[in-house]
Amino acid sequence: MFKINTLDGNNRMSTQDLLQAIQEALAQGETEFYIEASGQHDIGGPLWHPEGKTLKFVVTNPGQRVGSMCLPGTEIIVEGTASADVGWLNAGGKIVVKGDGGDTAAHCAAAGAIYVGGRAGTRSGSLMKHDPLYDPPEFWVLKNCGSFSFEFMGGGIAVVCGYDSEQFASVLGDRSCVGMVGGVLYFRGRASGISRKDTKILTLDAGDIAYLDRQMDDFLASIGRPELRNELSRWEEWHKVVPLTYDERPKKANTNIFAFRHESWIPGGIFSDVYADDFQVIGLVTTDKYRRQVPVWENARYSAPCEFNCTASIPSQLRFNLLREGRIEEAYRLVLEYTPFPGSVCGAVCPNLCMDECTRKNIDISAQIGMLGRYSAAVEMPRPANKTGKRIAVIGGGAAGLTAAWQLARMGHGVTVFEADAKMGGKMEQVIPRSRLPQATLTAEIDRIAAMGVSFRTGYKIDQDKFREIKEEYQAVVVATGSHVPRVINWPGQERLVRGLEFLKAINKGERPTVGKQVIVIGCGNSGMDVAVGAYALGAEQVTCIDVQKPAAFPNEIDHVKKLGGEILWPVFAREITAAGVITQEGTLIRGDTVIIAIGESPDLSFLPAEIAVERGCLKPGDDYQVAKGIFTAGDTIRPGRLVDAIGAGRQAALAANAYLNNEVYQVEQKTKIPSERLSTAYFKKCHTCDLPDANNDYTRCISCGTCRDCHMCLQSCPENAISRVNNDGAWEYVSDAAKCIGCGICAGICPCGIWAMTPNQAPLS
Repeated sequence: MFKINTLDGNNRMSTQDLLQAIQEALAQGETEFYIEASGQHDIGGPLWHPEGKTLKFVVTNPGQRVGSMCLPGTEIIVEGTASADVGWLNAGGKIVVKGDGGDTAAHCAAAGAIYVGGRAGTRSGSLMKHDPLYDPPEFWVLKNCGSFSFEFMGGGIAVVCGYDSEQFASVLGDRSCVGMVGGVLYFRGRASGISRKDTKILTLDAGDIAYLDRQMDDFLASIGRPELRNELSRWEEWHKVVPLTYDERPKKANTNIFAFRHESWIPGGIFSDVYADDFQVIGLVTTDKYRRQVPVWENARYSAPCEFNCTASIPSQLRFNLLREGRIEEAYRLVLEYTPFPGSVCGAVCPNLCMDECTRKNIDISAQIGMLGRYSAAVEMPRPANKTGKRIAVIGGGAAGLTAAWQLARMGHGVTVFEADAKMGGKMEQVIPRSRLPQATLTAEIDRIAAMGVSFRTGYKIDQDKFREIKEEYQAVVVATGSHVPRVINWPGQERLVRGLEFLKAINKGERPTVGKQVIVIGCGNSGMDVAVGAYALGAEQVTCIDVQKPAAFPNEIDHVKKLGGEILWPVFAREITAAGVITQEGTLIRGDTVIIAIGESPDLSFLPAEIAVERGCLKPGDDYQVAKGIFTAGDTIRPGRLVDAIGAGRQAALAANAYLNNEVYQVEQKTKIPSERLSTAYFKKCHTCDLPDANNDYTRCISCGTCRDCHMCLQSCPENAISRVNNDGAWEYVSDAAKCIGCGICAGICPCGIWAMTPNQAPLS
């Protein structure tokens, strides 16, 4: 038996701690409990044993709700009295109180038995009920009850024995059985004040006597009073209360609504100054202007989570919808309106933030958005039919600069990209390992930018004089030179450090930088992981990557390094670089022949005029991406980020430059993510990894959040056939007929994509 005293000197155990202790003991296999309580609540509540064994509680001095929501298989014995709400919502347990039961005993009891060996307080037995699938709840009281007992009783059996209650005018208290609609109440002794408009009092029949005679022994034995058997078995002293049937209840006189409205609710009548009645009768289910709510087809009002989370704003759900409709080439071209690098970035090196937020992830796994980008790698785009005659210079041939050039060329402008390196591509070409980003894919996508009419000038390093010349020759300039100045911390021995960016650039040029057998990489971002992979490829036997914080690299990049044998250590604070390796702030030596630092880079902006403000090494453009009149910027010159961030910024900078060239106001694109509660994923079956189709066929799993997938579910589910599909010059929409629609909301509830919304009906009633 599990015993617990809830008082330790002057310290009282809290209810929460006591219930937790009971749960832990139950988990250890205990089935019998002796609890010396000190007013704690809810003792012996909804508990069950995993093997179905009976749970027994012996309790002294409990607080409120002893045995609340008690389940079958639980027996509770209260030695003495109990506070209010004994057996509240009892669902099958046996609860015995040997003393008085307090107010609202057996309140809302639905099953089981509650025995009180003394008096029960006010509103005891109120709201008792009975589920016909189970035995009715039983509530026995030895003595009497307080006022309002058995109020709104709806089922079950109550027994009030009236022992030692001759001094009371009513063993049921005042105003008993008010609102009683079900169940039966047996009582012995006097009972005045019973609600006679709700109940009737009958004499016991043979079935009633048989029930009381059968159950009396168990009740008296449980409360420890078997000697009272003979006294309580004089059945002529007992009475029975049952609710009136509907036909027996008094009825109010019927009100003639027609006469009331036409004789009282008239001009000059008692309500005329409150509301003018038009005497129309509005049915419960109505259409048109009398509907409470109206369906609205809000196709593409919201961004899907994938689009919202993509910093390049690529609407992947639209791509999948086009594939679903068989418009394959159009689907592959759509992504090129947002990025010229669907294969190089989306399909190769992007962390695919779109997939992190995919709604499909809540069912099984995300739709294969990243892989879908590879299908657009070789798609051709036509040149613009009309040229504007305006010329724009883009300084920097990385992701941001080439994206801006691509977008501006598609708008019909003449674009020239100036790049300091021998090849276009920025870090995609110079730094990212070929194992992550295939050279052929990048080359093809850069060639596609050139085919759009963009001119490339490589090996062109910009200084202040050249920038001035470019600014005079071109009508707008986009600065997107990226960040190529490695950051180095001024530790003692920092001259021994190898710059990670220079190390990766050398590898991508086909060179083989010398590394030792033991290599230390300072920095655990993606660049650090690329450095580690490169070191292994050059013959390193052990690579240790250290950082002052949790590694920021993508999990798959970290896993790749670990599979090669690399070790990741953090937090590690370096103090000195020596020939033997890195000495930490704690004085520990991490051994290494070569130490490579890869903690990020900063942009070189020395070529810009002095009047262009530089803050903390970066440019701070306005909302229109301008740093000076006609000079725009994007990418790492604003802040270091991912390639997809640079692509998104490059596109926006191009839109801003185009607005500037056309004397228009640039409008910042605003996106609102579709609320998750508008989506109905129950429509989609869960599938397993082995069942996944190729990415270009994954439109079967795409939920198309916020954009209609033309599934016809609303059309087929409308109970009034109020919805129709309308085709307008190849485009389609769903329309609701106000004359048929009753505003039930089934269309909004069943739409998997969140397209239908129910709005309050604002139609004037006049």
